[in-house]
Amino acid sequence: MKDNKEDKKGNGPQINIELSEEIAEGTYSNLVMLAHSSEEFILDFIRVMPGVPKARVKSRIIVTPQHAKRLLRALAENIERFERAHGEIDDSAQQGPAVHFGMPGGEA
Repeated sequence: MKDNKEDKKGNGPQINIELSEEIAEGTYSNLVMLAHSSEEFILDFIRVMPGVPKARVKSRIIVTPQHAKRLLRALAENIERFERAHGEIDDSAQQGPAVHFGMPGGEA
């Protein structure tokens, strides 16, 4: 639901965002596959289980290129804040099995 009031920083209208209990519980993902076209970025969030050769996409999010870039910036800023508070994230851990997804894209 959109609210026409200006936000406190004067950045335009505020948006009231609702979060249902079901969505608030979240969905665990330990693999993200990325793909894009000229119009959109597709993020498939996947849960890979140890020793199981097959995995399912748990959630697919499709965003515009502009929103993907804003998401990248916001994620980088949040990782920076997290590392300042908790120390550097060790991302040298062993990668999981090779994933063949059936569409071109990247992995995160």
